[in-house]
Amino acid sequence: MDKKPTIRRDFIKQAGLMASVAMMAGLPQGAAAYPLEERSNVIEDAVSPEQAEETPKHHIKFAVCGMSHDHIYGMVGAIQRGGGELVAAWGGEKDKIAAFAKRFPNAKIVKTQDEILSDPSVQLVLSSQIASERAPLGVRAMKHGKDFLSDKPGITTLEQLAEVRRAIAETQRIYGIMYSERLEVKAAVYAGELIHQGAIGKVIQTINIAPHQITQRNGDAGGGSGRPDWFWNPEQFGGILCDIGSHQVDQFLYYTGSKHAEIVESQVANVRHPSHPQFQDFGDMVLRGDRGLGYVRLDWFTPYGLGTWGDGRLFILGTDGYIEIRKYADVAVKQQGNNLFLVDNKEARYIDCNKMPLPFGPQFVGDIVNRTHVAQDQDQCLLAAELVIKAQRNATVVTLKD
Repeated sequence: MDKKPTIRRDFIKQAGLMASVAMMAGLPQGAAAYPLEERSNVIEDAVSPEQAEETPKHHIKFAVCGMSHDHIYGMVGAIQRGGGELVAAWGGEKDKIAAFAKRFPNAKIVKTQDEILSDPSVQLVLSSQIASERAPLGVRAMKHGKDFLSDKPGITTLEQLAEVRRAIAETQRIYGIMYSERLEVKAAVYAGELIHQGAIGKVIQTINIAPHQITQRNGDAGGGSGRPDWFWNPEQFGGILCDIGSHQVDQFLYYTGSKHAEIVESQVANVRHPSHPQFQDFGDMVLRGDRGLGYVRLDWFTPYGLGTWGDGRLFILGTDGYIEIRKYADVAVKQQGNNLFLVDNKEARYIDCNKMPLPFGPQFVGDIVNRTHVAQDQDQCLLAAELVIKAQRNATVVTLKD
């Protein structure tokens, strides 16, 4: 690993060392959690070597059909990095269309979805329209000979899931779901590489803590301009477990390598949004897979003091070590995200993953051209959707007393 200590960090280390000596002088023998003589096995600020983004090997034409959620911008960015050319867009909300046209002035804004679905030059359709409408659109796209990439949740009912699976079997098209908290977070990508290298042995369990913020102050995460009416309706957004929980279940399946899994238990609650009685602002679930275990906690309670939309954490327990990812901030330390911590039998390491590449876009475009599934395993993608739908459907509704 490339170590790049700074004068400031050296000062902090020295100050911390002096403070530790002063503190331990008044402690009984053996009370220090980290004896000074053992500090040599802690590697701090180990920055992974810079790696250039992969040069696109392919070129495809793609279009956007629905932009109800601002996640569409990250989705477009990923496909463009892979060599995709955005040629057309349709949206159901005037404000979303105006913002999108300003961002992508070269994309033709069309009046109907059929103009995109009937265009033989369009190979891939992206959509972040109202969550409950994504799967039916994806089925239509596949039947028109196009591959489809949906924002999460890509499917909100078991009936939709069955239709998607039938359409895949009939058309041999790709139905992708952008689980961006793994696919578009550099630290999460690198964690997968480390696990596949055997860095922490066999993965036993994943724990995902996924807080979110309803009204965000900037960015494309979704709440910068307020939330639309459909956001508050679980029939339309899928419910908290199906919606944001789909990110976390995707990670559970990927990191544990589970091919079969079940929901052990799940629960949801509306703690602080009485004006929207159907809304769920808290939820959690326990998962059991054939190759690992999982726990997921979700909420809409991120305070503004954090400085970003959520303090997402991922803990991966292995037989020979563990990994923690602080995805979007290292709270009270720095605003920088993509912080990875790895502890094994030799050392404890901090790895700054911000210079790592994001391979999903090039891989997904390659899958469209080569008819492969390198970027995302199709069965795993749909299993994640199935599990969160079942977790949502069978969740215990909890009412907490004031």
